[in-house]
Amino acid sequence: MARIPYADPTAPEHEAAAAHIVASRKKLGHLHRMLLHSPPVAMGWIEMYDAVRRKTLLSGKLRELAMCQVAAINGADYEWAAHAPIALQEGATQAQLDALPDWSASEAFDATERAALALCDAMTRHVHVPEEVFAAARAVLPERELVELVVTIAGYNCVSRVLEALGINGADKLA
Repeated sequence: MARIPYADPTAPEHEAAAAHIVASRKKLGHLHRMLLHSPPVAMGWIEMYDAVRRKTLLSGKLRELAMCQVAAINGADYEWAAHAPIALQEGATQAQLDALPDWSASEAFDATERAALALCDAMTRHVHVPEEVFAAARAVLPERELVELVVTIAGYNCVSRVLEALGINGADKLA
């Protein structure tokens, strides 16, 4: 159960931000309804995450594996439920998703995926990335994609923290 009520998208102060979200996402989900409490934050959120999800060169598969790994590490079930199906659509396998908790012991991932997951683990669990972990990611990704991966990992750590702090779990009915 969410810790505060979801914002009313029909309230005059929320209408523009709600319309902006719907124009991008086609619907107002639980997270978006909560973000409407701050229309400028809601609109900025959509702009940033649209850039991360739709305007990067980073492969969709790598992006979604990183998002799922962040969700798994942070125990963000709502985030996992949202991104696991997208990961499968982007080319990840169910075996890869199942192996994420112990990915380093799995043979389901190629060298690029392993480097990305190591970077994801370091950023999510420790914030500070060891030089050897960063060097491994840098060796397999062009600079633009490396920056995009870092921003994706950081951004989806933000998502899981917002979801968990506000108690957004998708089970709540939206009026």
